[in-house]
Amino acid sequence: MRFVSREERSQLTAAKDPKDRLRTSIELARNHLTRLEDFTSQKKFDQALEELGAYLGLIADVRAFCGGMVRDKGSTRDLYRKLDIELRAHIPRLAVVRRTTPVAYAIHLKAAEEYVRETRADALDSFYGHSVLREDSGSGDKKPEKSKQPPEGVKRP
Repeated sequence: MRFVSREERSQLTAAKDPKDRLRTSIELARNHLTRLEDFTSQKKFDQALEELGAYLGLIADVRAFCGGMVRDKGSTRDLYRKLDIELRAHIPRLAVVRRTTPVAYAIHLKAAEEYVRETRADALDSFYGHSVLREDSGSGDKKPEKSKQPPEGVKRP
């Protein structure tokens, strides 16, 4: 269950600049991830799952916040870049926690890991949305075949 507490929501709404809001969200999410690691090492898996829900709530909030912005602007791409760099470090941390967790709890961590990967992929897609041409697989256009004959005037040994 993903959630953002009222206290954290008030901190996020207090940040007026998108850059500050992203920085606040990432810092809060990082704190939840650290507490998740601590609870897992102490074998307190129920509290660890609560921290996971708070962590995922913040990631979902950041994803929705950035998704509502215009993707063609450079400042939005900078936000996505910062989000990508931060999430790149979170994925291995989640994987380590998942490996030390019983199977009953690990399925939630695996789903969280996938969600963070999807969020990171969305952030990376903001850079390539308009500049990458996609190839149609059903167009049926083939490249013209090249002649196997050497050009005239060229002698073969």
